[in-house]
Amino acid sequence: MRSRHLILAAAVAVLACGGSEPAPRVDAARWEDVVASARGTTVRWRMWRGDPSINAYVDEWVTPRLAERYGITLQPIEGLGPDIVTQLRVEAQAGAAGTADLVWINGETFAALQRDSLLHGPWVQRLPSAALIDSASPIVARDFERDPAGFESPWGRVQFALIYDTLRTPSPPRSVAELEDWIMAHPGRFTHDQGFTGATLHKIILYAVNGGVDSLQGGFTEARWNRASVPLFAWLERTRGAFWREGRAFPPGVADLHRLFANGEVDFSMSNNQHEVLTKVREGVLPSTARALLLRDGTIANSHFVGIPRNAPNVAGAMVVADFLLSPEAQYEKLRPEVWADGTVLAVDRLPEPWQARFRALASVPGSIPADSLARYARPEIAGEWHERLVAEWRRRIRETAP
Repeated sequence: MRSRHLILAAAVAVLACGGSEPAPRVDAARWEDVVASARGTTVRWRMWRGDPSINAYVDEWVTPRLAERYGITLQPIEGLGPDIVTQLRVEAQAGAAGTADLVWINGETFAALQRDSLLHGPWVQRLPSAALIDSASPIVARDFERDPAGFESPWGRVQFALIYDTLRTPSPPRSVAELEDWIMAHPGRFTHDQGFTGATLHKIILYAVNGGVDSLQGGFTEARWNRASVPLFAWLERTRGAFWREGRAFPPGVADLHRLFANGEVDFSMSNNQHEVLTKVREGVLPSTARALLLRDGTIANSHFVGIPRNAPNVAGAMVVADFLLSPEAQYEKLRPEVWADGTVLAVDRLPEPWQARFRALASVPGSIPADSLARYARPEIAGEWHERLVAEWRRRIRETAP
């Protein structure tokens, strides 16, 4: 036993010195040894820092608890999907020590990192809290059709929703076809952002005009893209002139779209998180009469994950942080509307009491979409290559052709 502990300590020392290769012995060690190795270390977490609610959850709730319980100093670092991929590729080419121990990823980012063998793993099966993950859900168990295979740990689940004002638009459209009719009948009153949320709306339309998600699952090919993209861009080109500013400009991000909606310039906003409307109403960003809306064609649901870079200096610390993010306490806190309202990836019926009762109470918060409706209309993501191609083609064919 003493010999094994010495080997583990040596492996952790190599990591702490900034070696570019992870120490697999950390993953093989007893969990108590992993926790002991993480104590007193710093975990650098490269993540999106664009939302005050998320930042407050990480900085003011997660960070002090990690310090108190595990002696870990959490250091969030700004970094979005493409930036993370670029950074890790550059470090790998240079054979350099990692600048991050943990990364917030999903979708095409995960696919790109896996293609280039830039992630450490598998490691998720070593987390004690992994036993609580809702692994029966395809939304949690798959990442844009890919098997996470233990290389990334889920920590949040969301579902796309339109946002409307019940006073301004008492009878909103309920399907993609009705949305088209509404846009054409109300010129200048609808738009979407240029980021991930707008691209998700495009995929929902792609599903609807191609007979549903089943026709698009099973991977990406050029032939499938050529066939499926025709009705999508026909829809976008038909409606474009009736968009805000006649489709000549689009708000950069969803926060900008929220402002247009709150100011009355457009009648809809949207979010990749069906609960975000509750948080933004509480913050005064959106009017009190704003509500979330699911389209009956189905809306995309997905999970977000954390991964450990292959050259992460502090694998043990990253694993402890990932496990804490999966704890019922941390999952419940971020689900609270006054905190972040980010969905849980845990199987609530497997949690000990009183956690089951606490999670179910949050599901009935006034203004939230019932859980059975979310499940009925949830549609999985398709392969990440669809997303990448769609974003590139929309920019080329729609945004860059604006007069």
